Amino acid sequence: MCLIVSPLELQKNGSESFFPGLGEVSVSLDKMPVRHKIEYVCWKDFPYRPEVSFKISYSHEEIFLKFFVREKYFKAGMTEINQPVWEDSCVEFFVSPAGDGIYYNFEFNGIGTCYMGCGTGRHDSRPAHIDFVSRIRTLSSLEKKPYKETQGDIYWELVAAIPVSVFFRHKISSPAGRMMTGNFYKCGDRLKEPHYLAWRPVISGKPDFHRPEYFGKLQFS
Repeated sequence: MCLIVSPLELQKNGSESFFPGLGEVSVSLDKMPVRHKIEYVCWKDFPYRPEVSFKISYSHEEIFLKFFVREKYFKAGMTEINQPVWEDSCVEFFVSPAGDGIYYNFEFNGIGTCYMGCGTGRHDSRPAHIDFVSRIRTLSSLEKKPYKETQGDIYWELVAAIPVSVFFRHKISSPAGRMMTGNFYKCGDRLKEPHYLAWRPVISGKPDFHRPEYFGKLQFS
């Protein structure tokens, strides 16, 4: 399966480098017709499946993501860069930009706190330096404050802008024309109902998102 990623239609300001406001990015992403579902329950011991989908686009400088989540439990305790956001209500984007086995994992809780790692598998994945992670911009539909676990019919959205400059083990000037591979996930390791959903199914004995052999193709047009 190959997901075609189209550039985002934005009003440029004439400067060579362009980093649009995330509010504008969010509106532009909403105009894109297709949402991609994160719906594969890969491990039978964790059957709960919240409603999750995403949209993806790009500019010359950044990859844009928007996640749409409806779930029974919500928690956002992590507020600092590179804290274990996967313990909260969390959405994730793993991407290998160059076909060399190296991938980057971008993980966000519902208030936009980001963890960024890099490696070739779980055995050697390491957190990225704060100088790179701090370049990633996020906008949540929720207030940017910690939330204790809450139960209900909870809906939230998250926009993320990932500059290509954070791919620190590669030299990438723009996503345009590139074939990347990747996967999108939803998890909540420390919620009342832990869950692990994937865009492309992962086959392993226990929950493990660090499996680049199951990434799908992302063609940036």
